[in-house]
Amino acid sequence: MQTQRSEIQLLRNQLTEFMQANHMRKTPERYAILEKAVELSAHFGVDQLYNAMEGAGYHVSKATVYNTLELLCQAGILNRHIFATNQARYEVARGSHLHLVCRRCGKIREVDEPDLTARLLTDAYDEFHPEYSSTIVYGICDECYRKS
Repeated sequence: MQTQRSEIQLLRNQLTEFMQANHMRKTPERYAILEKAVELSAHFGVDQLYNAMEGAGYHVSKATVYNTLELLCQAGILNRHIFATNQARYEVARGSHLHLVCRRCGKIREVDEPDLTARLLTDAYDEFHPEYSSTIVYGICDECYRKS
């Protein structure tokens, strides 16, 4: 719990610096959405975050959630991924890793592959500067495989 509070405080500071540098308003809604995003498990969607905010008694519009998620991505706090469902999923930006996605149940598992991700982020690409990588491997998870 203390670790999560420390992470939230660091991310709040990062968001504050980003908004100050870009002359943006520092609203309580933006900070509340940030904190709820950190509390959620990895790979959450807009609806999941919106419902979590409502469930916590914090009423914000879906438009505010969408806009704040975009802001958090621009600030480097969240990463946005598009998996097989074509719906954006978000996670706190904690480094690059592989995503193993089951085509049957949709479960997403993260796997660290430091050599691969380091190469993707350090390779020289003409007129392009990588910030993070997202590699997605689709297949069938063990549980679904055993059921079939």
